[in-house]
Amino acid sequence: MTYCVGVLLNDGVVLASDSRTNAGIDNIATFCKMTVFEREGERSIVMLSSGNLAGTQAVISLLKQRGEDPNAAGKSIWQARTMFDVASVVADAIRDMERRDGEHLSRTATPFNASFIIGGQVQGEPVRLFRTFAEGNFIEAGPETPFFQTGEAKYGKPILDRVITPSTTLSDAIKCVLVSFDSTMRSNLSVGMPIDLAYYERDRLKLAARYRFAPGDPYFTDLSKQWSEGVRGVFRQLPDIVMEAREAKLRPAVTCGDIADRHLSEAEAAPARVAPET
Repeated sequence: MTYCVGVLLNDGVVLASDSRTNAGIDNIATFCKMTVFEREGERSIVMLSSGNLAGTQAVISLLKQRGEDPNAAGKSIWQARTMFDVASVVADAIRDMERRDGEHLSRTATPFNASFIIGGQVQGEPVRLFRTFAEGNFIEAGPETPFFQTGEAKYGKPILDRVITPSTTLSDAIKCVLVSFDSTMRSNLSVGMPIDLAYYERDRLKLAARYRFAPGDPYFTDLSKQWSEGVRGVFRQLPDIVMEAREAKLRPAVTCGDIADRHLSEAEAAPARVAPET
């Protein structure tokens, strides 16, 4: 399975992906799901892929091939004038591969599925973040929705919801994203290290840094430990619920036995009915 996160901030973007793939519990492998298209001073674009591995690799390969073709007008990431155009180029590549493979894969248990998170900046416009779907359509992040997730999103979403806003610093966003991965890996074994993380500072037109957190990485290990201990510490400080006080405010509980006894008492107290003589 996969977990990918892209965060859009006033100061730039943070993008991260795991590297575990599996085709069953006995067929697990490691593949990088982060691809960078960068020409310093002109554009810096990061793509995170999720879905069927063969499908996502085919789309990335097609994008690279078209990028090297000087005649690929309107289909090259290097010729795209805006980040919207970049997302459109990726969407077209997804649809082209789906047209090629979709009919054949529809007869199997693994239909075509390739989706991407695309973040970065093209010279002359602001930093932007997009998420494409397997059908080739896409959406863009904004102030109300400043991050996207793909894959096993539910385990790592609560911390992102609580922390991430457009004004969050790049440093805090990086920590938040890594905690999100830690939470996901604790709850789902299909997501695993290494974690690839890149961050981009607004208007720099070059990645600020790209890291790979391998199993046993000292920083990630310490982060995970401190987060776990911190959560337990805050939990222990939460006020205890006083059940006696709450129970005093509640009406007495009525059980099924109470209802049965009441019906029996009512029946005994009712006057006997004599059947009319015939």
